[in-house]
Amino acid sequence: MIAPLKAAAETASAPAGTSIKVVSEATCRRIVTRSAAFTAVEQVFGAMAKGDAVNFPVVREAIGHADALYGFKSGFDRSRAVLGVKSGGYWPGNLAKGLTNHQSTVVLFDPDSGRPAALVGGNYLTAVRTAAASAVSIAHLARPDATVLGMLGAGHQAGFQLRAAAEQRSFDKVIAWNYHPDMLPSLASVAAELGLPFEAVERERLGREADVIITISSSWEAQLMRDRVRPGTHIACMGTDTKGKQEVDPALVAAATVFTDEVAQSVGIGEAQHAIARGMIAADAIIPIGAVINGTHPGRRSADEITLFDGTGVGLQDLAVASVAVELAEAEGLVSWVEL
Repeated sequence: MIAPLKAAAETASAPAGTSIKVVSEATCRRIVTRSAAFTAVEQVFGAMAKGDAVNFPVVREAIGHADALYGFKSGFDRSRAVLGVKSGGYWPGNLAKGLTNHQSTVVLFDPDSGRPAALVGGNYLTAVRTAAASAVSIAHLARPDATVLGMLGAGHQAGFQLRAAAEQRSFDKVIAWNYHPDMLPSLASVAAELGLPFEAVERERLGREADVIITISSSWEAQLMRDRVRPGTHIACMGTDTKGKQEVDPALVAAATVFTDEVAQSVGIGEAQHAIARGMIAADAIIPIGAVINGTHPGRRSADEITLFDGTGVGLQDLAVASVAVELAEAEGLVSWVEL
């Protein structure tokens, strides 16, 4: 029988018997900052590149109900002893219900015993860790003198992306395009909050003018073309995480130096899948971003080089930020417990 949750003031120590920590969505939003997420994601990318952390095969399926995609991402980070699984997916009808389309929960396990250790709300963490990944790529790969940020996509995740990106370079302008223009005012509000001028533009102009471009759409066909992107641009492709999805021209992928969170996912479900399938690039040409973080790859090598980060979204990102959420919640007395 599941015991009632303890009040935060009563959770200085675990209840007797088998128990699991619980960190709610509200608590995650309160305590996990963009800075904390950036550090956690940067560290786990570095651990992956060293072979100290490994992602397990992803399960992602259409469930045949509510047009939903559902799956599991799991992994183990030996360097921080973090083991767990993120379960969740995409329910396209949720906005009409007042819910976010992406729904997820993270379960952490004790790697020494296999016992469940923590249950953590995953919706906010998914958004903040995805934004942290693109921010890490901008920090390590974008030109230092980048001043124009381009946003392709204006959904729920776009605001998180914009806030995180704005902390990595001294941008003086944001330009954006979205398939549904009526969604752009919400992104303009975020830009205004950050004190950045905002302009809605055509796709072609976005590619021509932006120094850094974040693609964060749910597109199944190329939206950003090779001949519209100028030399020296850094592109963070964050929307393609399923076989068949696509945001950019395969010729643009082939023209860029490609970095990723995990090569296997980049090849199979990431933005690189289309260029790989056409024989335009080879899998061994794709560079783990962790190699740049660790200093074993130089990253950007010239001002004219186009760099592209294929952010497929790995389970270890979720486990990293969930682990941080648990640590911070414990420190502030915000962990609840469930007895199993």
